[in-house]
Amino acid sequence: MSKFLFVVPPLVGHINPTVAVAAELTRRGHEVAWSGSERVIRTLGGEQARVFDCYAEPFGERGDLTGPAALQFLVERFLAPLARTMEPHVTEAVRNFTPDVVVADQQAFAGALVAEREGIPWVTSATTSTELSDPLAGMPKVQAWLQSILTELREDVGDPAADSDPRFSPHGILAFTTEELAGRPAVAADRVWMVGPALRDGAAHVGTWDFPWDFLGTEVATVLISMGTVNGKTGAAFLRGAAAAIGANAHRFRAVLVDPDGVVDEVPDNVVVRPFVPQRELLPLVDAVVCHAGHNTVCEALWHGVPLVTAPIRDDQPVVAQQVVDAGAGVRLRFRRATEQHIIDGLDAVLDPDAGYLAAAVRVGRSFRDAGGAHRAADLLGELVTGLQQPRRSATPSESRPASTATNVSPMSGNPRSA
Repeated sequence: MSKFLFVVPPLVGHINPTVAVAAELTRRGHEVAWSGSERVIRTLGGEQARVFDCYAEPFGERGDLTGPAALQFLVERFLAPLARTMEPHVTEAVRNFTPDVVVADQQAFAGALVAEREGIPWVTSATTSTELSDPLAGMPKVQAWLQSILTELREDVGDPAADSDPRFSPHGILAFTTEELAGRPAVAADRVWMVGPALRDGAAHVGTWDFPWDFLGTEVATVLISMGTVNGKTGAAFLRGAAAAIGANAHRFRAVLVDPDGVVDEVPDNVVVRPFVPQRELLPLVDAVVCHAGHNTVCEALWHGVPLVTAPIRDDQPVVAQQVVDAGAGVRLRFRRATEQHIIDGLDAVLDPDAGYLAAAVRVGRSFRDAGGAHRAADLLGELVTGLQQPRRSATPSESRPASTATNVSPMSGNPRSA
């Protein structure tokens, strides 16, 4: 059996998919350890998880930053400092746990840089597909700035002589999506493994939530409204407008609205407001989702064939929202300019049975299930280890080129979605 070390940032959306993969690897008899926030990992993955703790300062409030300013904040104020903070702890984990493979989140740069420096094969965990679409292709100055940050990080905590991009492993990239939603990767397409969402079964936990499940048993359309849990009060005006819009259309809609910061003070009778909700358990019971186009929320909704009305705020959200539109599974609103009527119009559009949004959502959801999720990801990681352990074959004089080295072995041939 093999040993896998997962290196993750202290972000729930980045840890959740890997928890499912780690659970599948453990079920198969492999040994798994983590490097990241012990508190968050144990909350999501269970108290039994073996964790090399990496304390990280809170992300901080970005306020209304969007676009390049939000990217600059993310990289300079969070991702780069996070890499430097995590490096000694990841190094300790690698040297003590001695993994066969490191699975490094795309935003936990220390995982890739330390693995490369220590000579350990590593796989990228891309919990959102944005980077694979090369979103900075038309912005050479921004690309150069980002590369300078990554180069400086490599010199500080990695192998200065190496040249691999820590966001794209040469061994393989686990992408928790499919081409039906994300399209064909524009970056590293030869080694992207599209396994679809890696979801855990949460249905058994429905009874553990203090939630008015009877509220959902109505003849009007039920809508889940969520603008994420890390956007602070940026989404306050949108959430208030959404609540008012649903309230004014009580004869047609009912909504569950997620309000972690308590910004919605006027709650209509046909709207249930909670700081947190059992989203996975709710989604099979709703007709549409209004959200910020966070990758996990989008994928979980589409898994259940639920169409979306998106209002992206920043980071990967505009890219994911456009993927939803391109897939025909939803519509996109302008976050700062969306009115109550825009929200209702969006819901009317995606709920129109003749408009095709529901059919597209079902189609994308089917592609997710066909991709294999955590089971397929575990297959690919196992195949990678097997390939790396194969003895090198000596080339015969008649052969025109040498046999592949271990670092070039890839299980892509076993991925039904590679092309």
